[in-house]
Amino acid sequence: MKFTATQIAGILEGEVEGNPQIAVHKLSKIEEGEKGSLTFLANPKYTSYIYSTKASITIVNKDFTPEQDLSTTLIKVDDAYKSFSKLLEYYNQVKNNKVGIENPSFVSESAEYGEGFYLGAFSYLGNNVKIGKDVKVYPNVYIGDNVTVGDNVLIFAGAKIYSESIIGDSCVIHSGAIIGADGFGFTPNSNGEYSKVPQTGNVIMEENVDVGAGTTIDRATLGSTILRKGVKLDNQIQIAHNVEIGEHTAIAAQTGIAGSTKIGKHCLIGGQVGIVGHITIGDRVRIQAQSGIGRNVKDDEVLQGSPALNYGDYNKSYVHFKNLPKLVNTITNIEKKVEGEQD
Repeated sequence: MKFTATQIAGILEGEVEGNPQIAVHKLSKIEEGEKGSLTFLANPKYTSYIYSTKASITIVNKDFTPEQDLSTTLIKVDDAYKSFSKLLEYYNQVKNNKVGIENPSFVSESAEYGEGFYLGAFSYLGNNVKIGKDVKVYPNVYIGDNVTVGDNVLIFAGAKIYSESIIGDSCVIHSGAIIGADGFGFTPNSNGEYSKVPQTGNVIMEENVDVGAGTTIDRATLGSTILRKGVKLDNQIQIAHNVEIGEHTAIAAQTGIAGSTKIGKHCLIGGQVGIVGHITIGDRVRIQAQSGIGRNVKDDEVLQGSPALNYGDYNKSYVHFKNLPKLVNTITNIEKKVEGEQD
């Protein structure tokens, strides 16, 4: 796909300085720009690169005034970073705008889908599946019986969506993600053996939820595992049965959340955090990476450590953790001195 400076300026409501007909077909960092590429300058630390970049077009802020000759065509906008992000979104929409059903694939006779639908090869749509408009399902995707998928959803290659799951509008599910697998429900008997507890619930993802590659979200034992609107999940996260995650909460990679825990709105949870089951975490909570959460958490708390402490208390304590060898030596010397005086 090629775009001219004039076309890009039209999308971004910007002004062209240079050759309006010059075309680009790829994106690049400003320091790695080459002919035929589009880049941007938003951080003043990278200003020097604009004079040496070989990128054909560079997006800059309107207040940028070059101090040397430029070989790149400029597109001036109000905010270069936001405009470049907007262009990336537009580029993805164009790139992902596939339509039609590839073969071989299986579509149940009772499945329904809206206009603008794309289904990649070797994919499967089960009985009574209902899919909205402009949904793109890439190859090797499994969508089980009675699944509902909203409009403008992207499901990348190899994702698996088990039966009865509900996926809201504008969600993105990346490769290898598994939505609706059985929760980890087993009960021991008198012989010490485990019997499976049937997992009869489902998973509900509201609109604008992103699920990273390799992330797993288990169906509820009864009721639903729920991800509220705007939730963002990184790669390789485990969400257990009956968990509920509040609106616009973001969780980094390798975090594990045990069953029936409720997490509030606008929380930020770092990587490799472990959260026990059957607790409640409030709104706007911040949890630092590798923390272990084993208790209820109030709104607006900031936690670190395992088991987690208040963030400020943790940092104060850490000063002493680092100095423990020195403190032990000091105490030992004091004890020796006292013993010597007693002798």
